[in-house]
Amino acid sequence: MFDGLDLNKLGAAFGDIQSKAKEMQENGALKIFSAKSGGGMVSVSANGNFEITDITIDDALLEDKDSLQILLIAAINDCLKSVEENKKSEAMSMLGAFAPSMFGQKTE
Repeated sequence: MFDGLDLNKLGAAFGDIQSKAKEMQENGALKIFSAKSGGGMVSVSANGNFEITDITIDDALLEDKDSLQILLIAAINDCLKSVEENKKSEAMSMLGAFAPSMFGQKTE
């Protein structure tokens, strides 16, 4: 089951993964994701660290609290879903890059 597994390389790869994960977290603040709802009446932006950075609300919604709440929730959920998908994609890419080195194979 563990044929070809080089434990020395495995330890080094885990160290590299930790370093890369920290770098990804630091860079996350620089990436901005946005979502709109209600035909653009509500717009929400968040960075790659799941922090809401901006919310724009059309003045027409200020008189309709129920609609505003629904559209705001929808935009926030869509925005955070985009951030989550990006995180998963980055993590899979990072792990895929390290997998060959953990099994004694050369990486390109």
